[in-house]
Amino acid sequence: MGRGRQKAKQTKVARELKYFSPDTDYDALQRELTNGGGSHPAPSDTPVDEDGRDDYDDEYADWSADGRR
Repeated sequence: MGRGRQKAKQTKVARELKYFSPDTDYDALQRELTNGGGSHPAPSDTPVDEDGRDDYDDEYADWSADGRR
């Protein structure tokens, strides 16, 4: 007899989760987007060419222009 009560409780919880819509703080979201996330700086150990591209962008970056490796 406990199964029906358990299933009803699970259904109630699932319905509450499905239709729950918390208030969104749009000001905080705008601050986060304008700050660029802010908490994760870009890695500085990436090798960069003189034209500003890093070697990891090109899968053939280790091949030289004359065909030798």
